[in-house]
Amino acid sequence: MRGASFALLALGGSAGCSDAASDQRPPGAPVTFTIDSSQDVHAISRFIYGMNSWDPSARPKNLALSRAGGNRMTAYNWENNASNAGNDWRNQNDDFLGGGNVPNGAVAPGLEAARAAGAAMIVTMPMIGYVSADKNGDGDVAQTPNYLAVRFHRSVARKGAPFEREPDTRDAVVYQDEYIHFLDRKYPGAFAAATNPLMISLDNEPDLWQHTHARLRGDGNPKTQDGRTATYTEMIQRTTEYAAAAKDVNPAALIFGPVNYGWQGMVRFQNTSDAADRDFLDFYLSQMKAAEAAAGRRLLDVLDVHWYAAPYPACRENPKDGCPVTGEAIDAAVVAARKQAPRSLWDPTYAEESWIAKYGTLGPIRLLPRLREKIAAHYPGTRLAITEYNYGAGNHISGAIAQADVLGIFGREGLFAASAWPLSKGNHFMNGAFEMYRNYDGANGSFGDTSIRAVTSDVVNTSVYASVDAGNTKRMVLVCINKDDADHPAMIVIKHPVTFGVGRVYQLTADSSRGRPQRLGQTEIRDNRMVLMMPANSVSTLVLLP
Repeated sequence: MRGASFALLALGGSAGCSDAASDQRPPGAPVTFTIDSSQDVHAISRFIYGMNSWDPSARPKNLALSRAGGNRMTAYNWENNASNAGNDWRNQNDDFLGGGNVPNGAVAPGLEAARAAGAAMIVTMPMIGYVSADKNGDGDVAQTPNYLAVRFHRSVARKGAPFEREPDTRDAVVYQDEYIHFLDRKYPGAFAAATNPLMISLDNEPDLWQHTHARLRGDGNPKTQDGRTATYTEMIQRTTEYAAAAKDVNPAALIFGPVNYGWQGMVRFQNTSDAADRDFLDFYLSQMKAAEAAAGRRLLDVLDVHWYAAPYPACRENPKDGCPVTGEAIDAAVVAARKQAPRSLWDPTYAEESWIAKYGTLGPIRLLPRLREKIAAHYPGTRLAITEYNYGAGNHISGAIAQADVLGIFGREGLFAASAWPLSKGNHFMNGAFEMYRNYDGANGSFGDTSIRAVTSDVVNTSVYASVDAGNTKRMVLVCINKDDADHPAMIVIKHPVTFGVGRVYQLTADSSRGRPQRLGQTEIRDNRMVLMMPANSVSTLVLLP
């Protein structure tokens, strides 16, 4: 069992749980982890520990954010829970989301589960202009003559009249500000809550509406594959209108937008007609800053994008075009690329093998610093979120390593919110990576709420993240990641006002049962220095105490 080779040694002598002699393979080169609690100190947003699924059987415990998003929400009718599948499934209207005919019935179970668990929830406010009227499940709505009038209801930002306790389902119009009012009345105080707020996403991936919901952006011809692309101008108009309508109901509502699907949406809004070689996010942020000046209040609170890792390394399944790292392939090249892919979120020295790095950025992507620079230049004070992302192989240790690395990066880089989109069934190792931060001991043991400096001497093979608790210097939590196929000894050197004496050790390796963190005992620490023998392909959580 690979986990048996773990050793945590205090300098000057052995301590506790060492059985390194059971593994005869020599370790890789030593690395140094340098921790300094006086540097790079900032709060970690609890909302980075999120997932789009709210099914308790499918998500790890103690997450702090859920999201009701995805393509289904673009034409979601909150009055009767009808939705349209778009090109995900035959462009049909149906009852796939469940919820019966109870207003908001499809979203309520997840929202209430999140609030009961002390987690936040992002709810989607549709703004494409139509929502499904029926749940017929009879295939492409374009088979119905005049389908926009027959199979859909108009969806508008404002009712312009008093809200009802229950929506009028006979008027063929759905009002989105009435939806916000319904939520506000149903969950009083939720929009202003500190730890489990209700937050609002302005639709989902509008840069792909012409593909995902072509029937709502085209002429209704069943043979038409694409509809009309939303424009820069249209996005500002819709964002301003719907955000203002929501904030008129409750000014505390945090608004997320534009919910781009990925790189080309961020850069040119999928090459829409009025792009004119302008960077979309630069334009969007500048225009929303101007909208704030005109309205006398902020309308956009959080810049929200989606990010799916783009490398396609060589693989047996597809030797010509390669396999996406977001898939299930575990060929050596795919695994290696998957474990390195999180570096594109921050590393100015790393250029991944992808079309984005080759043709888009012409080098390192450094996504989070890039987005923060845009915010600083065009709309300071805007928060940053990635509400869909995935690094693949949810049931393999390489997926766990990438996921654990990403969570550490999100905390260190100051992201406000993030929610993974599960692509695998089970996701045992992906879930295990979350638990290394939020439930490493099976009792909701968590990474600290304050990030501090943690530096590795080998960014290719290892990562390290460090935290303390605000107002408490007597606990420090480290997450140490070995991305290499060989064991590595890590010298850990800590600068901190408290001298630690005990380290509790939890670990995730390929041999961890169903991706669950394992407790490996406790060890002595001397003079805030230790040596951690990291097994190949492992994530280790260390809880340091006096």
